[in-house]
Amino acid sequence: MFQRNYETVFILTPVLSDVQMKDTVDKFVNLLKEEGAEIINVENWGLKKMAYTIQKKTTGFYVLVEFKADPTVIKKLEVEFRRDEKVMRFLTTVLDKHAIAYAERRRKGEFNKKTEAKEEAAQ
Repeated sequence: MFQRNYETVFILTPVLSDVQMKDTVDKFVNLLKEEGAEIINVENWGLKKMAYTIQKKTTGFYVLVEFKADPTVIKKLEVEFRRDEKVMRFLTTVLDKHAIAYAERRRKGEFNKKTEAKEEAAQ
């Protein structure tokens, strides 16, 4: 089977401790690995304020996972997201060649405005 590049962002409930949050992320990453997916990147965006309330909560732990996988893996992953009550929302998208190039540049820090501002201030 062929593998495609995917990106999944999910929001975990804010009542979790850091350890519980990391365990939940590891559970989904391990599920992907067991199904033969290649994990490219995992980013923890931390506790963020949401634009609107979900399950009477205004904040949540945001996590981004980039991976290469067979398309059949996505259905299994999303079933696990729905079963886990710690996950409030999730979105999985297929990355086209432009999105893959953008994700690589983002991982390298090309769009990090804080470091650019520090470099300019240092000069």
